Amino acid sequence: MIVCGVELTGSDAVVCFLNMDRGQFNLPECKVRKLSLPKNHSREDLKQFQAAFAALMAEYRVTHVAIKERMPKGKFAGGAVSFKLEAAIQLITDIELTVTLLPSALIKSTLAANPLPIAFAETGLKAFQEAAFVCAYVGQLQSQ
Repeated sequence: MIVCGVELTGSDAVVCFLNMDRGQFNLPECKVRKLSLPKNHSREDLKQFQAAFAALMAEYRVTHVAIKERMPKGKFAGGAVSFKLEAAIQLITDIELTVTLLPSALIKSTLAANPLPIAFAETGLKAFQEAAFVCAYVGQLQSQ
């Protein structure tokens, strides 16, 4: 099963795919590292983002998306655009997709109980994909 980990930052959705096959994790090659929404976006731009995300999930046969939850208010609150991106992902109807929000506390406790089997530096992913990678790993463990 392939899980897509997503970190929403500003107007970007950073993605990382993680596959688990017979107890072994691997990182499928993906041509896309992040999907972006234009700064002064319109309704059409949001629909195009949703369609592009759905097409990416369908292309790689992803059935589960794990999104790092953002705080609605406070010092570490997520921006309004990131909540729009989250809603667009959650409302995809073209394909069968399970979307899970992962609170920081759940991520932290899961990593404490099940540390990453490989150092992030050894994955070959870009540094900005680290949070998405961790979300994919936790999402993979939660979906079992």
